[in-house]
Amino acid sequence: MEEGERARELDVAVRVVQMACSLCQRVQSGLVGRNREQIKVKEDDSPVTVADWGVQAVVSLLLSECFGSENVSILAEEDAHTLSRKDATTLLESVISTVNECLSEAPKYGLKCPLKRLGAQEILDAINSCNSSGGSKGRFWVLDPVDGTLGFVRGDQYAVALALIEDGEVILGVLGCPNYPMKKECLNYHQRYYRRMTTLSPPSGSWHKGCVMYACKGSGEAWMQPLVHDFGEYDQQSSARMIRVSSISDPAFATFCEPVERANSSHSFTAGLAHSVGLRKQPLRVHSMVKYAAIARGDAEIFMKFARAGYKEKIWDHAAGLVIIQEAGGVVTDAGGHPLDFSKGIYLEGLNRGIIACSGPLLHEKIINAHYFHIIIK
Repeated sequence: MEEGERARELDVAVRVVQMACSLCQRVQSGLVGRNREQIKVKEDDSPVTVADWGVQAVVSLLLSECFGSENVSILAEEDAHTLSRKDATTLLESVISTVNECLSEAPKYGLKCPLKRLGAQEILDAINSCNSSGGSKGRFWVLDPVDGTLGFVRGDQYAVALALIEDGEVILGVLGCPNYPMKKECLNYHQRYYRRMTTLSPPSGSWHKGCVMYACKGSGEAWMQPLVHDFGEYDQQSSARMIRVSSISDPAFATFCEPVERANSSHSFTAGLAHSVGLRKQPLRVHSMVKYAAIARGDAEIFMKFARAGYKEKIWDHAAGLVIIQEAGGVVTDAGGHPLDFSKGIYLEGLNRGIIACSGPLLHEKIINAHYFHIIIK
């Protein structure tokens, strides 16, 4: 793959994720506290919304338009089974409207929009076309349309995550975080209160806005730009900035992140490990891959996730975040210190108990060693 083509793929992916974030913002503003009929519950009891289906359709359609449908293979979280039911007419109409509204703005992002309004079958087909099974050979995109849907429906943190995998290796990743402001100080506000206040009196500049982070494998660089609603008016040179992980290597001064949900992670095990390694701060519990974003730009130093028995990690929950942290100078492995394996399909097979992401190798080694001794003691 030539460097120019890789750069084009990253550029398109960033623009597509920017559009997806705009879609999510519109849907979230209408969801919080109302429109509960736009939220459904999947078989695993996790929620799914109009935004999940809408983003998946938009990403599928735009990538196919840019690179040719014959060259695009996507592994994504959702399918259109629920939308295809006879009792889902109203829900489907909401998805159709949301997708068409988003696609109509594609020219603002330097992308092509459809010549005509898309109908139900075209949108259902776009969602269902994201049916790659992954594997160790070839190239495929990995998409989590709304990572952290529980946070999304509560008006809190969530992410749009898109990555490209080639022969089992993540080669680029884009992470859209609509509620994660460019400037860390803005996180001091309670998110929903802050969003209301900035609507009434928007701060100057772009630092209060959400952000999009992105990186290419092997570049040694990770970047962040604010959410953009018109690329024609966007000055990337002045608005985008390189991000780096924190230089903190002493666990006593480190901030660590863990998932909010208790359903698929063991907070008690994480707490025990945190104590044994000398972590003193309270954990930062954040929905979604925003945890990866926090480490990549130096807002936190450690992310630990230890799954409960029977839960299997899915590649779309980690692919984009992993490459961004790595290129920003951090380290991501399983709890045994082994690289995450994205070559086995939907799941991260062979995972040694959990996932540990750190801002640097020294801190990572301390966590891995502490985990080893913690296991022996238990």
